[in-house]
Amino acid sequence: MSESQTIKFPIPALPETAYTAKKGKRRKTLAEKEERRKETDKARFKSRIYIGMAFPRWRELREEKNFQTDTDLALYLLDCYDDRSVISAPSKFGYKPPGLPPLSTIEAESISDRDEDILSDAEELDDVQIQQVETSDSTNVCSVEVNIDEYNDIRNTVIDWNHDASNPTNAHECSSHEESITSLCVRTGGDVSPQMCLESLPEISLEETVHGLIQPEETGPTGTDPFIPNKLEIMCEDDIVGHQASIVYHDSLKQLATHLILPVKTCTAKDCATQVECKASQPFELKIKSWGTAAIMEWVCPNGHTVWKWSSQPLMKSEMQIGDFMLATNILLSGNNYKKVALLLRNMNMGMVDQNIFSQIQDSYCVETIKAFWEEKRCDNIAKLCDKNSVVLGDCRISSPGEGATCCTCTAMDNDSKDILSIVNMDNVQSQQSSTIMEKEAFIQTIDKLKQEITIQEVCTDAHRQISALFSKGKYKESGIIHSWDIWSGVENLGKMLQTASQSRECYPILHWIKDICNHFWYCCKEADTYEEFMSLWICILHHVTDEHEWASGACHHEPLPRNQNNVWMEQDSVAHATLISVIMNQTWLKDVEKFLPFRSTADLESFHNHVSMYVSENFSFSPSVYEARVLLAGLDYNHHVHRPAMKNRDGTSVYRKVWNKKSKRWSLYTVKVPKDYSYIPELQSAILRRWLTDNKGTPRKRAAVSAASC
Repeated sequence: MSESQTIKFPIPALPETAYTAKKGKRRKTLAEKEERRKETDKARFKSRIYIGMAFPRWRELREEKNFQTDTDLALYLLDCYDDRSVISAPSKFGYKPPGLPPLSTIEAESISDRDEDILSDAEELDDVQIQQVETSDSTNVCSVEVNIDEYNDIRNTVIDWNHDASNPTNAHECSSHEESITSLCVRTGGDVSPQMCLESLPEISLEETVHGLIQPEETGPTGTDPFIPNKLEIMCEDDIVGHQASIVYHDSLKQLATHLILPVKTCTAKDCATQVECKASQPFELKIKSWGTAAIMEWVCPNGHTVWKWSSQPLMKSEMQIGDFMLATNILLSGNNYKKVALLLRNMNMGMVDQNIFSQIQDSYCVETIKAFWEEKRCDNIAKLCDKNSVVLGDCRISSPGEGATCCTCTAMDNDSKDILSIVNMDNVQSQQSSTIMEKEAFIQTIDKLKQEITIQEVCTDAHRQISALFSKGKYKESGIIHSWDIWSGVENLGKMLQTASQSRECYPILHWIKDICNHFWYCCKEADTYEEFMSLWICILHHVTDEHEWASGACHHEPLPRNQNNVWMEQDSVAHATLISVIMNQTWLKDVEKFLPFRSTADLESFHNHVSMYVSENFSFSPSVYEARVLLAGLDYNHHVHRPAMKNRDGTSVYRKVWNKKSKRWSLYTVKVPKDYSYIPELQSAILRRWLTDNKGTPRKRAAVSAASC
């Protein structure tokens, strides 16, 4: 073998281990594929920029410069800007920011946004139109006052692109489906004067808008005459409801004990065998231990006998400590979760009521009491509507409270008062039905019950086909009840059809007209009372997009357009125009138009759904009965506080905050209301205590609490 030849030795294989063993590629589940798609779409969405009518010029310049990608063109323009080599000659395309919809005389108006996840006082503002106002860091004193009713009026609203929204703090999901429907949004308060500057407002979270609490002023302790207490017992609910309570540290109790004079001088314990008293004298050893949420002070003689004992909490029957009972009750009433509260108390080195006892109190005494209390308050609202024809807003919410259950909550709201009139809950564990069927059955139960109580003139829901069939050819066909659809559902469906139609290169001009066409649909539904009136307005858009504003049988309703207005006009009989005609005159879609003409919205129900989310967190599991009780608590909270007034500054102006709208992905204006008083809670607590005290059964005290070390 010559020296020039290279000797090649085989590379030894690595020993097969868990890292080198060849494994078959695991197929991803549908959930994993969906999650990956969402992540990809979210990353792509962050780099997207909407350039509107400048898009044809952008493509023209890219082809002229022979750039392969949009990124190359963007870098070229940025470099030109940095080098200050951009030619300042006026462009032949004179750009003008888009104004109001060119066809319909729609003013910039407002609505309780269908995309809003906040209370009904949340309004959206266009950042381009807002004015700077001075605010203070503490109370946000604002020099302008906003008419909330005017901002929330559904008739004062326009549809707009949602291309410039980004959350500065959170990364929200954006799937391809969401892109197709959230590129359009409802703009509120556009031309309503005066305007607000959202950037200068402090933030407020969704939780704060629902809880409605502010930091209370600190108050010092109230002094009482010292006394040596006897054993306290709770005989009725008035003995404890509304009474003050505090957290006491054991070291402070020891300090207090050094100043106490015990009512006994010597130990009175007797020997079990001889029955002779111990008679051990002071000093006695002081022992303090936690029992549940109570502190037990015990004085022990040198022989180990208990001389005297004191508890920080009164006792109820079965030796149940009142603090343990009230904590178990109020975890539910406040919408909290046992394990989170237990972790809180553990971190504070405090005792906690046993989880089994918590569940027993919740299931046996709280759930049924809450249902009865809700029905009592609901009947009060129903009584106010007995002598009038009511318009009812209805919506169904599907959630998974855990343990393999799927729950459907159907809610009915009075359109005028905004009070919740009915809450019906169904779960697939009991009904063995799919989510779609549960929605239909829950809706039927809701309407059947309300028909017996009030006169229903109209029901407005989302565009749900099965529910709509109940009124067109099903159970309620002869009921005389008008069934209308949420107007925003119509805008969403129209927007999706137009976006689908604009995907091809020949039909791309349709994309530039989507916002204006949706605004025109909004305008037509608002102005028309009949299908014929709607169609006479609706077909105008087919002439307008071709720059034809007067024709033999009619004309556009807008003012004369400026000569230099830069619109992407379509050519008559072009592919884009023919495609647009097929969408605008789609008979399948037009046959449902009459359901939008009442011009209703179910947006106010979104505020109630926010309350449900606070009482029924999706991160925890609940049994169907507890889930229902928590939803009813959300209804009690909402109805009790929905009409509370706005908070005022010292100069009489309202207090404003900005809240992030995760659906429309924009900051919204929120009017801070006076703090919630939750004045119905003591009444509900009394009812739960009354049920416990009058019940023949009880919970043994030895099982009612756990120490701080074991919770």
